[in-house]
Amino acid sequence: MCPHRSPRANAAVLFISLALTGAAVGAQSGGRPDPNWPSFRGTNARGVAEGFPVPTAWDVEAKRNLLWKTPIPGLGHSSPIVWGDRVFVTTALSGKAGAELKVGLYGDIAPVQDDTEHEYKVLCLDKRSGKVLWERTSHKGVPKVKRHTKATHANPTCATDGKNLLAFFGSEGLYCYDLDGGLKWKKDFGVLDSGFFMVPDAQWGFASSPVIDGRRVLVQCDVQRGSFVAALDIKDGKELWRTPRADVPTWGTPTVWREGKGRAQVIVNGWKHIGGYDLETGKEIWKMTGGGDIPVPTPVSGHGLVFLTNAHGRMSPIYAVRPTATGDITLTGDARESAHIAWSIPRGGAYMQTPLVYGDYLYNCRDNGVLTCYEAKTGKQVYQERLGTGRTGFTASAVAAAGKLYYSSEEGDVFVVQAGPEFKVLGTNPLGEVCMATPAISAGVLYFRTQSHLVAVGEPKKAAVK
Repeated sequence: MCPHRSPRANAAVLFISLALTGAAVGAQSGGRPDPNWPSFRGTNARGVAEGFPVPTAWDVEAKRNLLWKTPIPGLGHSSPIVWGDRVFVTTALSGKAGAELKVGLYGDIAPVQDDTEHEYKVLCLDKRSGKVLWERTSHKGVPKVKRHTKATHANPTCATDGKNLLAFFGSEGLYCYDLDGGLKWKKDFGVLDSGFFMVPDAQWGFASSPVIDGRRVLVQCDVQRGSFVAALDIKDGKELWRTPRADVPTWGTPTVWREGKGRAQVIVNGWKHIGGYDLETGKEIWKMTGGGDIPVPTPVSGHGLVFLTNAHGRMSPIYAVRPTATGDITLTGDARESAHIAWSIPRGGAYMQTPLVYGDYLYNCRDNGVLTCYEAKTGKQVYQERLGTGRTGFTASAVAAAGKLYYSSEEGDVFVVQAGPEFKVLGTNPLGEVCMATPAISAGVLYFRTQSHLVAVGEPKKAAVK
């Protein structure tokens, strides 16, 4: 992730059908909801988990609706993922005590100066109790690239298919384990320097997460030099294809589209090159240019559309792209739609957060807490309201379940918002610590990664943790 604000110093419950909205997450087996949350924001980054009651109110410090709280050493903004009865997360431990982490709304672009040896770790926890079942040290060494004061050296979220567990640490490599912690293979991509393209010395750290699709591992590596998107064989990490990208550093995670008409494709955010690539070959299918010059949010899909947003510099658009698009689909002049773009808005997009498609609506929250609800199919604005006071940042992306939306502030207050066309805050709940990572949801339990802990929140009598 890249928590930076300007080029210089200040540079009714919804029951959702996958066929109708594309908002339900995970495969359904025998009509039962899937409790797994296998990657960043669950399957296809949609951020939705249905089929179980979820809590509206809790207080971690008061232990109200707190199921467990486990210390996690070091720093990491990687989100927890869940498979079966296990939770996985990564972290990076500095050799310096009290490693710096500065949250809030500010514009300092300078990286953290820490040349101590770091330990890059993967942890597996029991989903029921929070007990650490195993941990593995993937790498030890001085970081090859510095990090931003709001970032960590463990930003990418793990991914799993139930057999393989992928942990990505950027310049320190991609590691594939089995679910018991046995190392299967590792891949070194060399130095992956994601930083401010206008000030190359402002290194900010890597954040794009791996994605598993069948036999493929998909990675997006947009860096200062030699950007690319690639597919690796999940058996051994060998490259199946690699496609160069002419773009500046970005921090979003790729999304796989395989719904409706058209061939399956890998869709990525960007500034110079938002686009779709053939899943089998890596060949470019469509592209567009324009938007914020520091793209962070991940593409999401629903209603037969792919939604992309970014915000930095001159523009902050939202695009609703038809994935049947081909060629260069960049909008020109004052155009806001085309044969390939169902609708767009030129300003109002999100800088940090991935948007949320839930039911008939697209929810887009900016890093200052301004939440806007749109009709997903048309782009018509339904409401715009503010979460919080405007003095705290919002970096973690929203998730949803059982008609509720969950927005976590950097200070650790989680706002529970009623889904639908009427804005209503159902509750504001403290985690007691800084929270930069997007939560996971599994079987009615919310899993939050705070600065120093992994926290499981749920209603003990209702949340089926199994």
